[in-house]
Amino acid sequence: MILRRTLMGIAGAAVAATLMTTTAMAQEVTLRMHQFLPPQANVPKLVLDVWADKVEAASEGRIKIERYPSMQLGGKPPELMDQAIDGVADIVWTVVGYTPGRYPSTEVFELPFIMTNARAASSAYWQMFEKHMKDDEFKDVHILGTWVHGPGMIHVNKEVKTPSDMEGLKIRGGSRLANQLLEKVGSTPVGMPVPAVPEGLSKGVIDGTTIPWEVTAALKVPELVSNHTEFEGNALYVLTFVLAMNKARYEGLPADLQKVIDDNSGLEFSIFAGGTQSDSDGPARQLAVDRGNNIVTVTGDDVQAWRDAAQPIYDEWVADMNSKGIDGQALIDEAKALMEAYDK
Repeated sequence: MILRRTLMGIAGAAVAATLMTTTAMAQEVTLRMHQFLPPQANVPKLVLDVWADKVEAASEGRIKIERYPSMQLGGKPPELMDQAIDGVADIVWTVVGYTPGRYPSTEVFELPFIMTNARAASSAYWQMFEKHMKDDEFKDVHILGTWVHGPGMIHVNKEVKTPSDMEGLKIRGGSRLANQLLEKVGSTPVGMPVPAVPEGLSKGVIDGTTIPWEVTAALKVPELVSNHTEFEGNALYVLTFVLAMNKARYEGLPADLQKVIDDNSGLEFSIFAGGTQSDSDGPARQLAVDRGNNIVTVTGDDVQAWRDAAQPIYDEWVADMNSKGIDGQALIDEAKALMEAYDK
């Protein structure tokens, strides 16, 4: 009897050890995703949560993604990229322009009037990221997605039709090139992350802001200003985004969990993210229409005055890129060709 109990005990211990080994092999991972918008905003709700849910499902529960909106892990939006690099967060979604000049090649998509549509630009962005940026500008992080939003436009407390209407206004710009554009039309650019826009408008710190339609609802912009200026054809401007992961965290995952991440990231995800964000423009615009706000659409020959004001930005940007050893004109030509190919 004693021998039988001993053998059973040994067998039980072996089973327990096997179970522990199996559990260790089927590693479970918790990843913290950090970003700057409230959870009900379109990007967290329609892009980031969708991505995270798909990753969790594909991993059969072995990956859990904790979502931290509105900078809940601390810091300010311009610090998000460093949080990913330093491991403060495992994954971050951020505006590349929050760190001006740090990722210069991405700015090719932020040039005025270059963007045709968000899906085409997001596709081109990912392809150019893999070719030009992955092992250079972004070598310190593992990039999961690259995209742009729908057409950027102007929301302000007075009617704006021509560049001269912008003179003397204090306008929030979201990137280095957006700020340059504001300067070219006589405005004073005010740098602030997008979550600060409602307070800036309500307190008169700014007269208006440059953002796409889709985020106006979450920021209650149509309630704070009653004039909106949009543009026919190519976008006045856009911002570039990345979904970035701590490199060591990604490389430390088991190969099968890396594959789960990979299968849900990259080109198709980037196109989905940019397209989803752009598709959210229409419903947000309708909210401004329903409030009776004044929406100006700059069309035809009237767009040319804005293009003329913006043209020096191209020349200055190409010269700036060339000084960094980057062929700026070649990047412009490549971005245009990739977007044109997608649109066809």
